[in-house]
Amino acid sequence: MRRFFRIATAALAASFAMSACGQATTTVTPGPVKLTYFTFSAAPDHLNDLNTIIAAFHQKYPNITIDVQTASFNDYFTKLQTAIAGGTAPDTFELNYENFVSYSSAGSLLNLSGQASKDSGFQASVYYPRAYSVFQANSKQYGLPETFSDVLLFYNKDLFDAGGVSYPSPDWTWPDELTAAQKLTNTSKGVWGDFQPIQFFEFYKVLAQDGGQFLSADKKHATFNDAAGVDAATWLVSKVGKVMPTDAQLGSQNDEALFKAGKLAMWHAGIWEFASMKSAPFKWDIQLEPGKVTKAHHFFSNAVVASSKTAHPTEAWQWLRFLTSSSNAVKVRLDSSWELPAVADQSLFSSYLSQTPPANRAAVFKALDNIVVPPVIEQESQLQDIVSKSLAKAKLGQETVKQALDEAAGKVDALL
Repeated sequence: MRRFFRIATAALAASFAMSACGQATTTVTPGPVKLTYFTFSAAPDHLNDLNTIIAAFHQKYPNITIDVQTASFNDYFTKLQTAIAGGTAPDTFELNYENFVSYSSAGSLLNLSGQASKDSGFQASVYYPRAYSVFQANSKQYGLPETFSDVLLFYNKDLFDAGGVSYPSPDWTWPDELTAAQKLTNTSKGVWGDFQPIQFFEFYKVLAQDGGQFLSADKKHATFNDAAGVDAATWLVSKVGKVMPTDAQLGSQNDEALFKAGKLAMWHAGIWEFASMKSAPFKWDIQLEPGKVTKAHHFFSNAVVASSKTAHPTEAWQWLRFLTSSSNAVKVRLDSSWELPAVADQSLFSSYLSQTPPANRAAVFKALDNIVVPPVIEQESQLQDIVSKSLAKAKLGQETVKQALDEAAGKVDALL
């Protein structure tokens, strides 16, 4: 899965220590202003789209020039850390939610609450509420939500029709999904009923679907190895080799290729896959993911932030606000399928909702009623690595699910 299922390897402490002193003053610079903007989401496919947004911004604020800097997601955070440590942080830049906590707690980000309070035309309600709130720390706003994405259940309608199985419905639970997967698995034809990755990101989501908690309320102890955690991990692992291919059976194909080849009846995947599946040679659609105790859907979001060291906080605020909520930016993103803007006005998405496939795009927004965000600690990359490696042991039968989770919980407790 794409960048939302990756996390930068973070060795943040050293670079953050050099950036944690103070916040920028709030003065408007007379005359021309050049702001740097560092992005991972625009390059390489959406640089022209970003330039279109910048041109519209420059029309409104002719004294402000935006200097775009880009890096691939794999290189982005290393370069950002280096710039911050060297005192050359960009004025404005992108952060995903998983990295936001580390940067905000280190003092690297400008507190935007002051700018927001001085902007009489700004209303936080322009954003989807949950997207806005996750980029707060200690009741202060440090980022404006730029985009969001979630994960749904993709299904191959042709395989369901051929098997005489009813399509997934919004009220499906795990047993419903399993029953359909069992009926639609045909190993002699290389057809599998289901695919759900077994790693950190899927685990914390299915744990929420099972009514469990990943960490204690004070974030001092791992709780994902309790009964709900064992049940959730067992739900994932028990599919392997029965309704979901093993790594050996998957071979050189990944899950995306397998679904596109018509060999997967159901696939837990992100909405960013819509574009790549548009040319699939069969009918397909999406539905809310089944839960057990409750519904829970991934919520991935990127924000744009300003450096605490920027010399132009007011201009930086104007740019961040325009980039995330202006009608120009919203239209460009939707027209170009450049992720979904995190704005609350559903009427702005009429063109997006009318596109097919999939026909049930309304599920993208319905999923927002039951979202779960990643558990985040300062040692985030270590946390994810520990949990994913332990789940891999359970998947391969090297340890029981309980043994694997207990081992992971002990290591995570040491981080906390």
